[in-house]
Amino acid sequence: MASKKIIIIGATSGIGRALASVYAAEGHAVGITGRREALLREITAARPSSYHFTAFDVTDTAVNIAHLEALVATMGGVDTVVISAGGGNTNPSLDFDVERRIIDLNVGAFTQLAGWAFNYFKTQGGGHLAAITSIAGIRGSRQAPGYSASKAYQINYLQGLRQKALKEQLDIAITDICPGFVDTAVAKSPIRFWIVPVAKAARQIYSGLEARRDVVYISRRWRIVGWLYRLLPGWLHKRI
Repeated sequence: MASKKIIIIGATSGIGRALASVYAAEGHAVGITGRREALLREITAARPSSYHFTAFDVTDTAVNIAHLEALVATMGGVDTVVISAGGGNTNPSLDFDVERRIIDLNVGAFTQLAGWAFNYFKTQGGGHLAAITSIAGIRGSRQAPGYSASKAYQINYLQGLRQKALKEQLDIAITDICPGFVDTAVAKSPIRFWIVPVAKAARQIYSGLEARRDVVYISRRWRIVGWLYRLLPGWLHKRI
């Protein structure tokens, strides 16, 4: 298998960090980003020949592109970009500050990062863009309306990019990584089941990306949940 150049945006913890570790162990060059520079240095120190890093907060859209272009230059290019930066929270009081932070991260920053990666690959002549969305994006959630809505946005945006790539006959794969519950600090839902260990999730994501799938459910059984959730009648969903 030929070595690839991967950038994982949001790799200091959780799924992003675990996925970076898998790619590095498989012999790929891995660019990692995050807000916490100390953690990026810690990851890099474990396998210095595999990692390159740059520290920045993706919600600062004035600096994102400069950081990413510098990282790409250091790595000598990039074949795959994975957007793992994201987050959310339950918000029963509908506190606007909470919702705004979610929107800034999962909508504003995500849109800029995805657009940059798509255009980079278009100029390059091919590539692979992936992003971690969520089963929560399939329908609205009373516990976290802002989070579920922001994930719905991501799912639909990726669908639009996939359609755009096909229409323009571009060799760009677009993968929606759609987890259920993964055992990370981000998973804050009061109701949790079928919880996937983060290392297992990373291996399944790696396999799905290598296969260039359109959608990767984590774990695979969550495909059934996603299917049922889409078919759930509106009157019943309203009462959940």
